[in-house]
Amino acid sequence: MNKPGKVSIKPIVINTDGLFEKHKTIYSRSVKGVFENWRWAMVIFTQALFYGLCWVDWGGRQAILFHLVERKFYIFGMVFWPQDAIYLAILLVISAYALFLVTAVGGRLFCGYACPQTVYTEIYMWIERKIEGDRAARMKFDAQPMSARKIRLKVVKHSLWLLVALWTGVTFVGYFTPIREVIGSIAAFTLGPWEIFWILFYAAFLYMMAGFMREQVCKYMCPYARFQGVMFDPDTLIITYDEERGEPRGLRKKDLDPTAQKLGDCVDCGICVQVCPTGIDIRHGLQLECIACAACIDACDTVMDKVGFPRGLVRYSTENAMAKHYAPRDILGHLMRPRTILYSTILLAIIVATAWSLTTRIPLKVDILRDRSTLYREADDGRIENVFTMIIMNTDSTAHRYAINVSGVDGIDIAGDRIIEVPAASNKSSLLVASVADGAASKGSNKIFFEIRALNHDKIAVHEKSTFFMP
Repeated sequence: MNKPGKVSIKPIVINTDGLFEKHKTIYSRSVKGVFENWRWAMVIFTQALFYGLCWVDWGGRQAILFHLVERKFYIFGMVFWPQDAIYLAILLVISAYALFLVTAVGGRLFCGYACPQTVYTEIYMWIERKIEGDRAARMKFDAQPMSARKIRLKVVKHSLWLLVALWTGVTFVGYFTPIREVIGSIAAFTLGPWEIFWILFYAAFLYMMAGFMREQVCKYMCPYARFQGVMFDPDTLIITYDEERGEPRGLRKKDLDPTAQKLGDCVDCGICVQVCPTGIDIRHGLQLECIACAACIDACDTVMDKVGFPRGLVRYSTENAMAKHYAPRDILGHLMRPRTILYSTILLAIIVATAWSLTTRIPLKVDILRDRSTLYREADDGRIENVFTMIIMNTDSTAHRYAINVSGVDGIDIAGDRIIEVPAASNKSSLLVASVADGAASKGSNKIFFEIRALNHDKIAVHEKSTFFMP
């Protein structure tokens, strides 16, 4: 019994076991097959582009360079300025519609074959297998107590992981600062603080995501997995398990006839689970964690070959195809449906319009600014003058000489040199003085037009409107 004036307080215990799933290390098993070959082909292709394009020269400079210091983007022969941000927006729209189309047709194919998380995880797991062995060997190795051999192998593995991460960081920065300058600065220990920060940040991010977090990124961090269901429908190609053919599953007894055992084709070997990089069982149906890498298809086909059953127990199919027993031709026929036709039409229209805009794009931009401190002034000869600052941006990969003319008011003329030379991918400002005879125009503001035309290319010309003030 408690004494008067004292309150007995009991601690409140909250059981959080059901709130969060305890993380379990996934030891994925290596697999060989058609889809594994395709996956590695995509790894080689994407990384050859990423690591190689920054070393390609085009017209005396890096072919692809997003030069933030100069505020210019070089993409092969084209030069983009901040004023061309519309093309970045269009690129994002094209990427979004392409992702919608691919997802509506083939599910998470991007995740399984081209996503950077998948690609670098494949590279890191390949290094891991070469050093520590395949699934069973790694599980046994991690369960062993710490030893000199274990420390040595772990150090080698993590050193190679860090080397890949650092080189990837250097390559990433090499698309924003010329890669040869980056390498030269690293060799001379003169690399700038921002380059150092982004190399280390990108390397640490890659090392953590591909080395340690792997499936957790796909399961908990990637937003694509959350909204993919909106883009799926019963005719979307997904990785499916043929339950009608495979169940009831179970191991076969060699001394009994398979038909007498009344079992399906699934021998319940569990290899489809062991090869899955996210650790799911595809036999439970489509799941959020499935990244459509098709490792389970390769694994199951290998087992079916060994036990003498036809392939395709786990295969690419659709919900309608499984329910209505479509033939392969019928599956392909249902891929073209209103959703995919709409996505394809919009995507094609945007690509064609963008391509036309880029091919007809005039590599010249002009800004004309009035001298706001003085609306007009009277020259010694009685003519009325207005002062303008003209900024000419040559977005071409070659230098040009531009002729400047003005019109809109009778007798209007430009004092001084009418020819301005601008180097390739550069801008140049010039002070222009336009003048007219007193009384040649109405009082107040008058519209005038400046024409800037390249001397060696008649199609490179810009007309800009401005105003001329009269007293």
